[in-house]
Amino acid sequence: MKALVTGASSGIGKDMALYLSELGYDLILVSRDVNRLNEVANQIKTNVVVYPTDLCGTDNCFKLYDKFKDEDIDLLVNGAGFGLFGNTWETDINKELKMIDLNIKGLHILTKLFLQDMVKKDKGRILNIASSAGFLAGPGLNTYYATKNYVTKWTLAIYEELRKVKSNVHISCLCPGPVNTNFNKVAGGSFTVKGLSSEYVAKYGIDKCLKNKLIIIPGITIKLGVFFNRFAPYKLSLRVVHRIQSNKCKRNG
Repeated sequence: MKALVTGASSGIGKDMALYLSELGYDLILVSRDVNRLNEVANQIKTNVVVYPTDLCGTDNCFKLYDKFKDEDIDLLVNGAGFGLFGNTWETDINKELKMIDLNIKGLHILTKLFLQDMVKKDKGRILNIASSAGFLAGPGLNTYYATKNYVTKWTLAIYEELRKVKSNVHISCLCPGPVNTNFNKVAGGSFTVKGLSSEYVAKYGIDKCLKNKLIIIPGITIKLGVFFNRFAPYKLSLRVVHRIQSNKCKRNG
């Protein structure tokens, strides 16, 4: 068994790589931070290949696929991504465009290319790491929320396409709430509620993915929040989310 994990140098991606190694998977670890990748690789018990690259670059995504397309990947984990707090008129547009390139374009390219191969072989799994933000609009963290909406809805649509043709390829979407990772430091904020451990979310996500679960939401609080948001008026939902994001930025300040 072999898995390719992007965003594998830290956070959920790192912990998924470690857990997959425990399950017997050989690994291809991808991130732009080669030093951290090597640190993770040193903890891997199975065969491991380190591939440092910046997936914000479209060409790098195609090069990654070309490098490993013949490796018979059983599981693709799209874990690379980041966020950025702030009002739309205040945030750095270049950082936002890089976020879109990584969170959407990079994930789209890798999912599509490896999916095509998996469909031909009629086997394989893809796990896209989104967020509970994928069910909401997010004033104060809006581009990030929008990218995760793309990931969530696109994954749902692919699932139905695969189901319709009775494919043995499976796709899942992990949608956690707050997780204790490096996300806040990069995005420029801090959680107002206690986050789940990255190790727990990683294990939960992989276990559910291997059981072909479509939408994977760790933690009862976030499950309930996502459920009840379906019935909330849009303006009320926007006010609640904006208050949460504003508090994050205040705490960080």
